Amino acid sequence: MKKMLLAVLVLLTFIGTSCDKVDDLLTFYIDQEETIRIESNFPIGAITPLSPIPVKTNSTETFKNNKTRAELVKDVSLNKLTLTISDPADENFDFLRSIEIYLSNDKGEETKIAYLNEVPKGVKAIELKSTNAKLDKYIKGETYTVKTSAAIAKPITRDIAIKAAMRFKVTADPI
Repeated sequence: MKKMLLAVLVLLTFIGTSCDKVDDLLTFYIDQEETIRIESNFPIGAITPLSPIPVKTNSTETFKNNKTRAELVKDVSLNKLTLTISDPADENFDFLRSIEIYLSNDKGEETKIAYLNEVPKGVKAIELKSTNAKLDKYIKGETYTVKTSAAIAKPITRDIAIKAAMRFKVTADPI
């Protein structure tokens, strides 16, 4: 009886480990970089949307390069989103109180993907918290739009360019 129980445990461990390895083989990442611009006349205090940024996904090519197709993709989520001030060089995030990033598509669907409720002072780069939302419908499509809502903490005296580096984790089915 003990030998049978041990054999079952070994088999379950092997299956669990094998599934993780198969998932690793079918998981890849898509890196996307966009620039968010905040104009000097941006209102203070209220959460205000910034200009939307249209993004071409090139998903068909990306999926092909990773030996899969859109219909086999079973899960897409935001793995990481980092904002870095690119211009002016001497600027930091002291002007920003909070920020939220959304993806939308041409069907009018919109999903919050990341946020930071309290932006630290004196830094040039911040990492937002992912909502772990399911993003398949955006990444599988030909285009999506990045929308940003921000609450400004102090007056902005010059235009600011922020690089948004997004990393999406994609998992596909084997068949």
